[in-house]
Order: sequence, then structure tokens, then C-alpha cells
Amino acid sequence: MSIGDLSKVLKIFGGSDINEDERKELYQEVLLMVLARASSSDSNIHELEIEAIQEMVQQETGNKVTVQEVRKAARTELYETTPIEKYLSSVRKKLANADRVRLVHLLADVVKSDTAISVLEIDFFNKVATALQATPAEIIGITSH
Repeated sequence: MSIGDLSKVLKIFGGSDINEDERKELYQEVLLMVLARASSSDSNIHELEIEAIQEMVQQETGNKVTVQEVRKAARTELYETTPIEKYLSSVRKKLANADRVRLVHLLADVVKSDTAISVLEIDFFNKVATALQATPAEIIGITSH
């Protein structure tokens, strides 16, 4: 099963519980979903963004994702009936704190990966950080160990 099908995200959104292996898969799916959606948040998907997402997903998960999988996860139709913030609010409690913080940091890297940062990208970043309940300290990298 591909992380691009977002089955774990949809399972959690439906109210189901998960085990530790499913939690890891959930992180992988949320990672792809957030980064891919960030690439289209300004309605202008740059190839640099797609390449950065593919690299990040592979480094984080060991899984390769295709350009098509990134574009599929970025499709606005997925988020027309349910905004990404609702998906993230549903899965937030199932993610490890370190994974939540890592998602926000990787999202910042994707936003900064193309030629210019738009107001729409900043708005998307803020919505994701809020939905994941990332604190200002966590966003700038201040965490306790």
C-alpha cells in the first residue's frame, strides 16, 4: 500500500484507533499530504518544490514517491469538502510530538524551496501549525528533551 493513498489519515479522520506501526504510516501519509498541499497552496507548483518534497519524504520515511503521487496528494478536490486543517486536527493527537514539530519544520523548508514565498503559502503554514498545535517555541526549534 502506498503512502500516497492516505488510507491511515482517512482511517483516523473516520474515528478509528491505531497501533504503533500504523502511527508510523500515519506520519508518512501526513508528511506527504502537508508537503504536497503546501506546494499547491499558491496555485503554482514549482518543480523545485516537487523535487524537495520527494527528497524530504525519502529522507524521512525511506519511501520514494513519484511526481504523480505528490500531485495527487496536492489535489484541491481532496480538500474541498474537508479542509486540511480538519484532517490535521483529527490526526494531531495520534502523532508523536516530535513528528508534529518535524512536520512544521519540513513544511517551512518546502515553502522556502521555490523562488518566492507568497502570502498564500504563509497562510497555509500558519493554518497547518495551528491545526497541529505547534507552539511558537517548537516552531523556532526550542524544545525540552
